[in-house]
Amino acid sequence: MKAKKKKNKQLSPGKLGDVVFRTLANNPKKRLNAKQIISKRKLGNTYPSVNDALEKLAKENLIIHVKDGRYRINKEALKSKERERSNATKNSSNNKRSKRNTKEFKQYIGRVDQTRSGDGYIIVAELEDDIFVAGKHLKGAFHNDMVKVAVNPNRGRRRLDGKVVEIIKRSTKKIIGKIEVFKNYGVIHNDHGRFPDDIYVALKNLNEAQDEDNVLVEITEWGNSQNKGIWGKVKEVLKENSESDLAMQSILLSNGFDVEFPEEVLAETDLFPNKLIVTENDLKERKDFRKTTTLTIDPETAKDFDDAISLKRLDNGNLEIGIHIADVTHYVKPKTALDKEALNRSTSVYLVDRVCPMLPEKLSNNLCSLMPNVDRFTFSAVFVFDEKYKVIERWFGRGIIHSDRRFSYEEAQERIESGEGDYAEELRLLNAVAGKLRKAKFKNGAIAFESDEIKFKLDENSKPIGLYVKQRKDAHLLVEDFMLLANKEVALYITKKEGAEVPFVYRVHDQPDPDKLREFALFAKELGVNIKIDTPKQIAKSMNELAKRAQTEEELRMLQPIAIRTMAKAIYTSDNIGHYGLAFDHYAHFTSPIRRYADVLVHRILAANLGQTKREDKTKLEQKCKHISLQEKKAAESERESIKYKQVEYLQDKVGDDFDGRISGIIDRGIFVQLIESRAEALISFTELGDYFVIDENRLKAKSSKTGKLFKMGDQLKVKLIRTDIENSRIELEIVD
Repeated sequence: MKAKKKKNKQLSPGKLGDVVFRTLANNPKKRLNAKQIISKRKLGNTYPSVNDALEKLAKENLIIHVKDGRYRINKEALKSKERERSNATKNSSNNKRSKRNTKEFKQYIGRVDQTRSGDGYIIVAELEDDIFVAGKHLKGAFHNDMVKVAVNPNRGRRRLDGKVVEIIKRSTKKIIGKIEVFKNYGVIHNDHGRFPDDIYVALKNLNEAQDEDNVLVEITEWGNSQNKGIWGKVKEVLKENSESDLAMQSILLSNGFDVEFPEEVLAETDLFPNKLIVTENDLKERKDFRKTTTLTIDPETAKDFDDAISLKRLDNGNLEIGIHIADVTHYVKPKTALDKEALNRSTSVYLVDRVCPMLPEKLSNNLCSLMPNVDRFTFSAVFVFDEKYKVIERWFGRGIIHSDRRFSYEEAQERIESGEGDYAEELRLLNAVAGKLRKAKFKNGAIAFESDEIKFKLDENSKPIGLYVKQRKDAHLLVEDFMLLANKEVALYITKKEGAEVPFVYRVHDQPDPDKLREFALFAKELGVNIKIDTPKQIAKSMNELAKRAQTEEELRMLQPIAIRTMAKAIYTSDNIGHYGLAFDHYAHFTSPIRRYADVLVHRILAANLGQTKREDKTKLEQKCKHISLQEKKAAESERESIKYKQVEYLQDKVGDDFDGRISGIIDRGIFVQLIESRAEALISFTELGDYFVIDENRLKAKSSKTGKLFKMGDQLKVKLIRTDIENSRIELEIVD
């Protein structure tokens, strides 16, 4: 006998209103209509009755009508209702729990990596695993905020769980979003970033913003996640900005990078002259290289030229090569607003279609930039090479250059290959010396880390109309090898100073984790690649052989980024452990002070220790190193987010098209497929494939339990693009049968 199907319960008007309110309150990020609420709560009430309940709640200002019969919770009203409840029992319970937490929970300081679901993972430097914190336990913390987190001892569980007990520093200060203007206030929704809460704006702070305008809002009051909302004021109405531009600005802001400089920084910058005038006093303090042939080689679109290379044949037949670096410290002095802002940013951020610079444009693109045909101040590292291209002399100090020619990488490469054109002889000679340096580096155990770098062709509106994988040729490597030489030699000079240690900013790279390395070796063996891991030199040799094979064997290219993930991350620190990947015992960043604050610190310490010894406070220096390393991670995250957005934007008008893809990952839920042309990636779930798959231990294969169909890492597939989600930078694919 068939069981009777249970009827959906019909509620009285009073109870129905409560259920509708609770449904919206429990789903604060959603905008629901009557039909969706009936389905979600399995109500027996009619559509008109639920709609009446919604309209009544809206009149009471408990919920807000968005549009087309959809409503969302009024968070202010919700919090007001919560405040009306008695907190006596709760406070007593919280006090007891707080005492227990102090005793039982270990506390750490880390950075919030917030998922789009609202939950977060706290990244703590001293812990290998991230700490999971449910959204309700974030205490109002958002993506990239620095927090103190208490970790639940929960022994026996595999995952570290915790809750935020204190917000130490907010990362996000400004938000871009669309504003809804109501009778008493405005509400801004952040559609592009990872900021999940709405921001409220008093009418007096609207700055002439109208309903549905896109605006830039500055947060003025964070409030409390339990008692009051987040408030701000409109800084700018963004009427002419495209969706793509808004998305790029949101990426920067959500990662803590302001798109504008503070007024006091710009005021200091305005005091600098527009043109460099070299005085007699400058000539006394600096070495004059203006009559030495000097060249810059940079990307075609670059404007901030950090470095230049000079070349001179000496009377005894030796070769003098100078690596000349923009003298940023001539302009950026300690304790100024300009210096504080540069440290706060720590790095320029390079998105697909723009740069968010560390220094204002007057410095980054003009006074500091080593442009051709003008005098520029530098901090220089000059080396004398013998006939075998071995360094026999070195000099560090402040200089003046006059660049003779600005080359793009493509122009320099053409001269290296053809031997024709202006400065072709000089470029070929530099390339020969660089080749010798490179050969010695790899002989010493350096690893050739290579991963595909996607570049976009953009139209006049920054819309991607094509893309390609950047190729690194001799011109790129030439510049890289001379910069590595300068960086290594500067670090070596400071390390060898006599007497007690001179605290310094090193760029270090630790040895790989043995467990990750073993797992990768097993993984690679399945694809026919033998990775030897017994000694550092064996590892380097195996990785370099893999890189070489991947140039001609397409299926092995996917191993490159996985190999990189087995390695430690390079960081800045005052404790020197060497650079494993480069096989250097001493290494620093000296060559890009326009875009990296670490290099600014290196310049200052080096200048203070030429001919004398001066020691920084190591504790304070290490604090700066940690901040710079964190900013570097956030910049890299911003760059990745901008690439993902542009990949989806590029594919928007290609829905329904077929593409060649390759399996780039296998997890319990499905397979990741990366499109070969655009490198865009999507998860195809096993549920969508309508089958149950068994995954092998190394996650290299997934086999159908029904048909025996086998998916392997690196397999090439034909897939169809079925949907693009530009707001969340995602695509959906299906396998073409």
